[in-house]
Amino acid sequence: MSSAGHSLAPDQTGSRAATQPLRSLFSNYAQLMKLRVTTLVVATAWCGYFMAALRSGVPSLSWKLLHTLLGVGIVSGGAAALNQVMEREADSRMRRTMARPLPAGRMTTAQATLFGFATVAGGSIYLGLTTNFLTGYLAFATAAGYLLFYTPLKQVTSFCTFVGAFPGAMPAALGWTALRGRLEWEALALFAIVLLWQFPHFLAIAWLYAEDYAMGGICMLPAVERDGRSTTREIMLYSTTLIFVSLAPAVLGMAGLAYAVGAVVLSTIYFAYGLKLRRLNLPPAAPESKQAARRLLRASVIYLPLLFGLMMLSAAWRF
Repeated sequence: MSSAGHSLAPDQTGSRAATQPLRSLFSNYAQLMKLRVTTLVVATAWCGYFMAALRSGVPSLSWKLLHTLLGVGIVSGGAAALNQVMEREADSRMRRTMARPLPAGRMTTAQATLFGFATVAGGSIYLGLTTNFLTGYLAFATAAGYLLFYTPLKQVTSFCTFVGAFPGAMPAALGWTALRGRLEWEALALFAIVLLWQFPHFLAIAWLYAEDYAMGGICMLPAVERDGRSTTREIMLYSTTLIFVSLAPAVLGMAGLAYAVGAVVLSTIYFAYGLKLRRLNLPPAAPESKQAARRLLRASVIYLPLLFGLMMLSAAWRF
């Protein structure tokens, strides 16, 4: 029995060794595609599709939904890959990004570039063939805007955050157009909500990693404006506007009173976290301000799924 046990051990070890490269490869590509961010993008597109299905009076679960989410996810992941190709030198200088596949040397630039171009082009064509031409075109234009404008501007001006917010707000609109085949006011309302939500979200990230961004030459506002006043002023501006804009789905008849009340409550809470950071009147380097920025970031991550989830429930159940 002892010798039999020993004879199995090499096979088990060999099996584990064989699966290790596959796990490593999957992990590298998941990081290259920014899988967590891509998951949020896909969830946002799902909300747009769901609301469009209710508007059209068709089932919200269908093969077209699967095609939409798969296509949007592929394009988003490809854009993230090409973004890392373009920023590989800056990533190698920042603690939060130096372990990514390219700066860490676990993947070549050629591999990542080929993967990125293939997925952006392939995902856009896939959307065009399985949903409609408009959605495929908008998905490709979104990726192009992200890569050709936002990414280069990050090393030039803090205005990059404003520019990058526009392609970042497109997924919900893509979900809508995938079913409806055209841009409508409802799609623009979803777009506007995500657009405004992004500013406190990304400025909180930039606040937390201001020193890192400065080392990488990334011109996020907290990295170039060290006292933090302009940053918190922008957080206040956009989060205040979001309180009113979040009501647009109720005004357009997409959702009911329950959503309207919930949207005001959630948006006001989101605003309050930004206000706490503002009232500290401390620079990004201060530890207490880092804690407040982290709380704002957590609130932003919770806010959008809750808001869209409430919208979908209110629309589906007509309350």
